[in-house]
Amino acid sequence: MVRFRTKASSGTVNQIVKFWASQKGNANFQEQKSLSDFTNSIILNDTTLSFNWKIVPLNDSISQVKVYVTDSENSLKNRILLPFSDTDFEKRSKSTVKEVYSLLKSHLSNFKTTIIGEAVIPKKYCACITLKSTQLEKVKGMMEHYSRLSGLMAKNSIELDGRPLVEVEQWNTRNDSIAYNFCFPIIKTDSLPQAEELIYKEIQERKAIKAVYNGNYLTSDRAWYALLDYADKNEIKVTQEPLEIFHTNPNMGGNELEWEAEIFMPIQVQKSE
Repeated sequence: MVRFRTKASSGTVNQIVKFWASQKGNANFQEQKSLSDFTNSIILNDTTLSFNWKIVPLNDSISQVKVYVTDSENSLKNRILLPFSDTDFEKRSKSTVKEVYSLLKSHLSNFKTTIIGEAVIPKKYCACITLKSTQLEKVKGMMEHYSRLSGLMAKNSIELDGRPLVEVEQWNTRNDSIAYNFCFPIIKTDSLPQAEELIYKEIQERKAIKAVYNGNYLTSDRAWYALLDYADKNEIKVTQEPLEIFHTNPNMGGNELEWEAEIFMPIQVQKSE
């Protein structure tokens, strides 16, 4: 077992392990019981090592990561030798976890998430494009449709009513897929333009927990995970349908840590008895 402490949420550690495994020709992400309990494997020479990651929050900002490493072919031999010598198995295990830890540490320096607490999602009427993708490809979908939406609004003299936003309607945390609406809040009129794939909808006011995310919008989902951890620690039941409001235009460039987005995770509505 190899352990370390980190300021990352369980979901962020999960995403970094998945990313790391996808970049290695000899590694695979195997199984996910939850965001804080998952397994990957790596082939080193003729040996396959299995890494079971278990993440436990220690307090509001620190998590402890324990990685249980097994070599099924030489399990008994390793248990006998480990107390008496630095085996290749032990060295390989520590080296692999250290590699992931270094990648995680570097990633954490590229963004900042600040939990605000309970808030309200504002009511908005929106022009939207409905999309499906992985979390990582969300920004690509936004970029592909940003000019089209903004051009359509300008051409028809439609008054905007806030910053662009993403409303996630479905989120599968096992395969990191999402179904979402990329929207421009607008002032509703009687003569709105019609276009292929364009829909109009009203986002209802809802109670939520809120975070402010600073960093590249490519990884704004790190705030989703931070909010899930916050909800779990504070026993708040939430609906995993995050909503993001983007206050910075990425096309303007600049320091990514100064890019800002409001991230909301809706609180479940309690059914009356």
